[in-house]
Parts: sequence; C-alpha cells; structure tokens
Amino acid sequence: MEDSPSCSSVGTALSQVSFLQKTLERLASTQCLKLRAEEAAPVAVIALQRYLSEPAEGQLMSTYSYDVTVTDGVWRAKCFVHPSLNHLAHTNVLRTGTDIRITQCSFVYNEKILGHGYICIEDLRCGAERSAILPSLRDITSLVVLVKPGMERSVALQTDVPLLMSRKHYLPLWNNDDPEGDFWTSRCPSSDPVLDVSRITLLDHLESAFRSTSKPLPLLVKIIHKSRLRYYGKVDLKIDYPYQAYFEVADQSGIMSLVLWNELCPEFYGRLNVGTVLYLQNYTLKQSYSNRSRPQMDHHKMKNFNSVEICLNPRNPASVITVVSPSSVLPQWRLPEVSYQFITRSELETLPLNSARDVIGLVTFVGRVERVKSKANKGPEKYWTYRWIHAVDGTSEHPFILEVFSSSQPEIFNQISPMTYLVCTQMRVCQMEGALPYLTSSCETETFITGYHKGQPYVTDHKVRSFIQWTKTLKDDIVLQKTTVSGYYCYPHPLQRCPQSMADASAQAHLVAAADLKRELETLQYREHKRLGIQGQITAVCYTKTFRSGESEETEVNEVPGVSTDACEQAVPETQSNPSTAEQPSETGSASPSAERISARTRKRKALTEETTQTSLDYSSVPAKRAGPRLTDVQEQEEELGDSESVEALNVESHPQLQNQDSDVLSWESSSWVKQRQELSEHLRQGGLYEESVTRRYSFDEKDVLGQQSNLQATRWTPEQSADSVPAVVCPGYYQVTILGINKKIAIDAAYFPVMTSDDPRAVGLPQEPHGNTMLSCLSTGFLCPLTDKTNHSEGTLPEPDEIIATASELEDTHVVCILDLCHLGGDKVEVLISKVYRVTELCLDKELQKDTCSFL
Repeated sequence: MEDSPSCSSVGTALSQVSFLQKTLERLASTQCLKLRAEEAAPVAVIALQRYLSEPAEGQLMSTYSYDVTVTDGVWRAKCFVHPSLNHLAHTNVLRTGTDIRITQCSFVYNEKILGHGYICIEDLRCGAERSAILPSLRDITSLVVLVKPGMERSVALQTDVPLLMSRKHYLPLWNNDDPEGDFWTSRCPSSDPVLDVSRITLLDHLESAFRSTSKPLPLLVKIIHKSRLRYYGKVDLKIDYPYQAYFEVADQSGIMSLVLWNELCPEFYGRLNVGTVLYLQNYTLKQSYSNRSRPQMDHHKMKNFNSVEICLNPRNPASVITVVSPSSVLPQWRLPEVSYQFITRSELETLPLNSARDVIGLVTFVGRVERVKSKANKGPEKYWTYRWIHAVDGTSEHPFILEVFSSSQPEIFNQISPMTYLVCTQMRVCQMEGALPYLTSSCETETFITGYHKGQPYVTDHKVRSFIQWTKTLKDDIVLQKTTVSGYYCYPHPLQRCPQSMADASAQAHLVAAADLKRELETLQYREHKRLGIQGQITAVCYTKTFRSGESEETEVNEVPGVSTDACEQAVPETQSNPSTAEQPSETGSASPSAERISARTRKRKALTEETTQTSLDYSSVPAKRAGPRLTDVQEQEEELGDSESVEALNVESHPQLQNQDSDVLSWESSSWVKQRQELSEHLRQGGLYEESVTRRYSFDEKDVLGQQSNLQATRWTPEQSADSVPAVVCPGYYQVTILGINKKIAIDAAYFPVMTSDDPRAVGLPQEPHGNTMLSCLSTGFLCPLTDKTNHSEGTLPEPDEIIATASELEDTHVVCILDLCHLGGDKVEVLISKVYRVTELCLDKELQKDTCSFL
C-alpha cells in the first residue's frame, strides 16, 4: 500500500475492517470473484471519469470507457467499469454521491506494462439516492489509495490518468469540448521575458511568404476572438492530446486565424484570452481550412487574410509562445483595440438572420443544462451541452432569449444564475415564423458572469456602460420575484400550423412511427433532449392535482408525482388493471363516458395559481425609486464593470413545500379505449411529471442547491453536494394524456402542464390568441386563457380542471399529431411532455397546406 499523506489516516485504515481491502485480497486467489448479497458491503462513488476506449480488433466505431473511484470509508480505490455496465453511466444510474454494491469483479493485469493492474467491476447494484458513507467524510484525499502489493508505483492508480494507459487524459463526463483534469492547469511564467521586436513580420506579409522555404520571422499579435476547444480523437488515432483551438489574431496590417494544436492546448488555452498579446516564434503556415465557421468581424474594419492560417505545434517544429503581460505592451507596437458589436433587446428584431452580435443583460431565468447529440458521423459519438437563458436590458418588454452552448468555459457555464450580469459574444440571430427572435451560440461565443468581468476589453463599451446605468434604477426585490431557474423549457415553440417538413428528419420536430418512438425512449441518454411528432388519437386524459403546504398540514412531499401512473390507475382501476372485466362499464355507460369520470363536486372558480403568481416587472419602465439595500452579487458585478456603488445583501423567503393530493383525480377516456387497450402490443407509461420538469423560484439562500440540480451530474463528489436538500417545487397539477398510435398497436402516456401565468418563462414568445379553454384548444395552444398577470391587475379567472376535462369528449376519434419533448432526467426518469397538438382534419381543410400536410399521413 502507498504511504498516506496523513499518518493518522494510515493508522485508522490499518485498524479497521475494509470491504475493499478484503475484496482485493480475495482476488489474489481467484480469476473472477462473485459476491453474495450479504458479502457485498456498500461503497460510495466519489468519482466517475470517462475517456476514449482502446482500439479493439475489428472495432469500427469509437466508444468510451469509464473509471470509477469508490470508498468504503477506510480506503479508496480506482476501478475499471466493465463495458457491459456503461449504460449505467449513460443514464446517470451510476453516479457520484451514491452508494453501490459490487457483486462481481476481477483483477486485470496490463500485459504490456510491468507493475500495473486494476480491479474491474463486472456487476453491481445501485443503492439509495444519497450515500450513507459520504456524509461522515470531509477530506477524501486523506484516504489511502488501495493498491495491490507490488504495484505501488502504478501512475494510473494514484494520479489523474486513465487505467487503460494507452490514453493519457480524461474527457468531460457529458461533452467532449470542455477542459477536464489536472493537466489543463496553466503554468504561468515567473517573470516577463525580454522580447526582441526589432525584427518581426506583419500578417499581410505572410500570405506572400506562404510558399517560401525560409523560416518566418517572429510575430507580435493581439487575440481578438477565441473559439471553443475541439476534440478530434478517434479510436485508432495515435495522438495523445487530440485537441485544436482557433483564435483570430490581429496586428496593424489585418486579421488572420491562428490554430493551437494538441498538447499546446492544455498548456496555453486557458492563458490565451481576447485582448492577450502574443510573441510567436517557430510557427508554421498552412492553407486555411475553408469548411469551418468564422466570427463576424466586419466591425473591426480591418483586412481579413483568409487564405493562410498560423499553426502552433508542439513539435516539428516546436513553436515558442510568449504571452506578453499587459504592463509590457507598448503603444508603438500599434496593435489594434478589441471592438464589439453590442446590441440592445429593442434592436434585435431589426437584425438580419444569422448575423452575429454581442449582448449584455440581467439574467432572470436560467434553464437546466441539457444535451443534444451532434449530427456529425465522424469520430466517436458526441454531445453538445446547452441551457436556455432569459436576460433583460430595459429597452424592451421582452427579454433576450439565449440558447447558450458550453463554450469550453465550464467554470462559467455551470455558475450562470439569476440576478447576474451576463455577457455573451458572437451570438447568432435566429427566428422562426410567428416567434420572437432568439440568439444561439456560435463556435466563437464566449460567456462572462460575475467574477469574470474585471479586465475584459468590453467593460469600456458605451452600451455596456448604459446597461450598468439602467440597472441602478431597478428595485431589486421586484426583480428577484421575477427570477426562476430550471424546469422544462424549449424554444422556439412549435409552429401554429403543422409544417410539411415534419417528414424530414432535420426538421425542428420530425414525425416518427410509434415503434420508432419506443426506440428513441430506450436509447436516450442522461439529459439528452429530443423533440418528435407522433400521429394517433388521444384516448384518455387524467388530471392530478398538487398543492402547497399551508392548505394541509398533515404531510409534506418534496416531489411532483413521477413516472408512476398510480393516481390515474386509481381513478379507473378496472380498465387499467383488469381488461377482462373492463368491458362492462363501456357497455353500460358509453353514452356519456366523460360525465361518469368527472368529479361531481362543483368548486367556486378561482385562479389555480393565485398564491403562486408573483409580482411581474415591466423591464422597460422601472421607476428610479430604490427598494432598500441592493444585492452583494450586484456590487461585485458593478465593481468589475467599473462601478463602485456600495450595496448590501437582500434576504428572500424560500419556497413553501409542495404536497400531493392523490385522491383528487379527474379523468376522461374515449368510449373505444377499453377495447383498444386489450388489443395493444405495448403501452409506454412514461407520462408522469417530475420535480425537475417544474420551474422554481430563485432565492439566494438556495442558490447552491438550485445550481446543482439544474447542472449536470458532477464528475467528482464534494461535501457540498449533499449538504442541502432540494427545495420544493410549486405546481398546481398536470394532465396525463394517453396517445394511441395511428395503427393502434402502441400507446404512450405524456404529461401536459399548461402555461397559466405570464410569469412562467414558457410564456415568453408564446402565441396567445384567445381560445375557448377546451381540452383540445389548451393542448393546441399550450396555455390557459387568459394568462394571469398580477402586476397589470388582470382579474380574469382560469377554468377549473374539471371544466376542461368536461370538454374532452371532442377528442373522441380525432386524428391528431402530437409534438412531444423527450428528456432523460437520470435513472429511470424519462420526461415525455406534450408541447403542441395539431388536429389533422382542420389542417387538411386549409387549401394551401392540404397537399403538404397530407403528404406524411
């Protein structure tokens, strides 16, 4: 065993009985160890790390391997996860912060390397949501690393290196483009070197020197744009650090692309920022790669040299990169200033599509982090990580709607929260018919939040200064009431008319068969989002009500009902559980199926969200009168951006608890559903609503736990992960809708919870033409009419769920197209939500669309 950094830890480890130690000792005498239930003691997962697999004979596609570090509270051990268990990592069943029981394992020696071997976990059982071991551990690094005798010098067991030692580094757990691991720590020089700038060349000379065989002179340039990292590793690629990053650099003569290659990326990527000045030697020139995105740079009003790019390589030749400190930069070098193209929200509608602009705003909504699979077929399977954000700047009643992808800045991306000043550069303008424009990331987008503004070149931009002046007029307690986090959110909303392009797989929501939908559900990975359309009939609807504490003091439940459909099954027990006895009700009560299943109670009409609706804020006209002390976070931001106004923290009340009332269930089903259910080949029952689906009010007291919940599962466990419980959500209820596929072989349950208040982030940009609040019109529009708005003293009342359910009979035998949003929430939780329903018969009556809409029927 290796020496522990703490003598007391060694003594403790040697004196206690350790499951991991006993298991390793037993592996010395057997090839494969299978443990009985009583032998498999729990161990806690403290790290789960991913990397590209080693090439195997006949392997065509690249795959990934996983190392898991576990502890029994006495020792810690890094183990290899057998590939047959990879699906547990893909679905976030195997994750940090939980306990597992190892039921089968083996010890594998590396036959090509002396003194290296590892435990391979071949089977395991996952335990409870929270670990029973970890709460008592505060310093994991003090635990002794368990190593087989004779392998104490194994680097992979005791450092941040994969167990399959043909790979030199780990990848991020959920994407390929973020820096991950200790080897990305930049080494800063101890002092400024002396630069010889007497003989340098300018960028405009490099194009003519491209074919020259002579060694090019040094360059002195400033970075004006920075791209995210690109990982191009493949299973058979013999490069240890297959990374690439593009920069746009400029001098007095113009702008040219610079490419940082391979192991230079871990060493320099974090140090090379917009505004950084570089002195470059031993670089090479090559013809530019044309099939790549480029930042829009017309506003720099400088010549772009696009035929040649500068390459910085770790060898052949080894480039010399000198980062010049700001204090050493001289005016006579005549390096250009970094310029931006900031826009206000009021200017967004006038911009052409696909143009790139910079934005700054006060964040009011931060969505959960989701993933989408890259459509590129080259190399290993890749996912992009992204989140939706709303930010306001006071120039419009609408916020910026931002689709922000991870930009190789995980320390910023994971910390975006309401009430911070967010800067996003090089965001591209997008818009769909009938929707508000939104902005999405480009490869050159960078994001900055509180703690990262200071020293950035944009702090002197006049629109940034104007924005800061506007924020001084805000009443912060009112703004805070408007802020929300997490929950289901997808933009743009589906088109009001069903497009013919749904038959195309590249469409926003393409049409799939019911059997294909089943495969999509089975292959979804953790936090992967997909939007699909399915044809069929709605055969059943049930409404489950939830309410907050204060209405009842008997029980408190922190979760919205999940995938279980128990509540709906209780409403119609015979038809759900016993098809053989379910025919009788249909024969005796087919004349009025909805009336039999709707509660006979009549309630006084009231707004379902009366207590949950918070005061709204018209961001375009906030009075200058202040509302007491300002926020500490705002003080940090203003100091970073050049304002030193003194501010203090604001206390905010947390959410009340959410409770269930399982007995309060309303339902309807079609007259033919009983018979159709007997003839089904499969009923997919993922139609519940999870607490992760519901947006939460933001509060500073719960900032950390809300951030953990809306971010992806962490690669490494920290004590803070389990310090707080997740605050309760507030949701009045939801509808569970059963959709029968058009060929009546497969049915699927989907949840529907309509927008009911203008405070809901989903209300932004949602077409809100008045409708009759029937079940079909609600499903078609996505909201209850009219949306409540307390700020504007809207006194309109929303219909009660039983009134909506009473109109569900119009769904009988109606041919519809349902747009579904799918998202894997981890474990066995798969979110299936209805975002829109199209009635096909109405669409085909439209002469302009008749041919198109019927082409995919």
